[in-house]
Amino acid sequence: MLVEYTQEFWDDRYRQRNRIWSGKPNRHLVAETARLLPGRALDVGCGEGADAAWLAEQGWSVLGIDVSEVALERAHAHSAELDPSVAARLHWKQVDLLAAPDLPRDLDLVSAQFLHLPEPQRSQVFGELATLVAVGGTLLIVAHDPSDLHSGVGRPHQADLFFTAREIADLLDDSWEIRVCESRPRIERSPDGREHAISDAVLLAVRRG
Repeated sequence: MLVEYTQEFWDDRYRQRNRIWSGKPNRHLVAETARLLPGRALDVGCGEGADAAWLAEQGWSVLGIDVSEVALERAHAHSAELDPSVAARLHWKQVDLLAAPDLPRDLDLVSAQFLHLPEPQRSQVFGELATLVAVGGTLLIVAHDPSDLHSGVGRPHQADLFFTAREIADLLDDSWEIRVCESRPRIERSPDGREHAISDAVLLAVRRG
């Protein structure tokens, strides 16, 4: 098993700080799903739950999965602070994606935000996630683009963890319509206050009927 993907690794990382992430939904998730009709969604690598909570606020029924129990405890605590009708649409599950987990199928949305794995695990995991999407459903994958390794912003010095949107699109067969497949630029501020031009790999695909 990859050290970077074990429950122990991520539990330890979450314990280092009271909050790891911003608490805000990912900008690409908001932009790409705002026009979709709410249905059943899977938030892969949900962390502290901000994306899943935002989807539930839009009317989605969401299962958030993560390898870290500590992250899921925080996500569950956060959901308890939401409107009860929103919290009722949120569910959490500890999942090791490398262990052939039993996950729901025929989903209207499968979203994986910044889930970085090397090959061959990357192709295996994203290929399996694609099979969970229903006809007419959406697959949304967002990641740090490989160009970020040279941007000056802090990224793991492991080139094999990074990938382009095209690499994931190439895993999909002709039953899919690729609607977004690009390296999308943005500005990120580092802890020392400096601004860096970076890019996110964004893939949005819809399974054809």
